[in-house]
Amino acid sequence: MTADDPHGRLDDDYPAYTMGRAADMIGTTPAFLRALGEHRLITPLRSEGGHRRYSRYQLRIAARARELVDQGTPIEAACRIIVLEDQLEEAQRINAEYRRAAESAKPPAAA
Repeated sequence: MTADDPHGRLDDDYPAYTMGRAADMIGTTPAFLRALGEHRLITPLRSEGGHRRYSRYQLRIAARARELVDQGTPIEAACRIIVLEDQLEEAQRINAEYRRAAESAKPPAAA
């Protein structure tokens, strides 16, 4: 995952939050956010000064990871779970779109 939404939707806030502010917002530490970056779950944006910055989308991902880790899931497994959850959500969205398209293409039933 990158700083942008992997599904092509635009993020809803720029500039993003600094690492310290982002960590405070989700109740974790900057070290945890760095660990998520090391596991390639989130890739922070970089400010002009080279500081890491996180978008709201990334904060939602990090908060979910924090929740899993707090429940005892190792960080590596939590990162993989989140990626799979994201893929499932996208697959369900695509399926719903195809179903709606198929329903609207059906001719009306004869009464």
